[in-house]
Amino acid sequence: MIINWLKGSILPPVAAGAIRVFGASMQLFTVGESTVDALYARGERIIIAFWHGRQVMMPLAYRGRNASILISHHRDGELIARIMKSFGFGAIRGSTTRGGVRALRQLIREGRRGGDLVMTPDGPKGPACQVQHGVLYLAKMTGCPIVPLTFSCSKKKSSPAGITFKFLFQGGAASLCGVILYGCHGKFPRGDFLSRPNC
Repeated sequence: MIINWLKGSILPPVAAGAIRVFGASMQLFTVGESTVDALYARGERIIIAFWHGRQVMMPLAYRGRNASILISHHRDGELIARIMKSFGFGAIRGSTTRGGVRALRQLIREGRRGGDLVMTPDGPKGPACQVQHGVLYLAKMTGCPIVPLTFSCSKKKSSPAGITFKFLFQGGAASLCGVILYGCHGKFPRGDFLSRPNC
């Protein structure tokens, strides 16, 4: 009972604060943001896709104003949802193994209403770093372009390591340099479910 209370009431604001402090302590570089800004300038909404293992710093990378993020029903899902709420994200709960169809419908509605959509295309159960069909179907049904996003950190003043886009921990402490990378985007034509975007 006490553990559940701590996870639900105390841990979310503490974790959100830690993310903000960690972000403020780093020298952050953003790559590819002009493409996303151009989409927003044209009034387009986007689907942000990042690997599940890179989600911790993603709230600091978001450049829009209104986003709904897909969060699974696993035991830590509620904790993640509350942390994301503190950054202004709406949470839609579901995954491929539980509540996935209903969650996908909710995401489609939010996308058609003009909000950005956020999801991890590999999901919490993987296979890690392998795109599942859900994000492709979401792009097809909403007409929103998929924008890949990642974050990596490296040891301070270690640029070669920083641009490899892997989390590196040396000496037991996280580095103080970070890179936010927006990849090329693409739309999926309606009726062409598994077509590849041009980029």
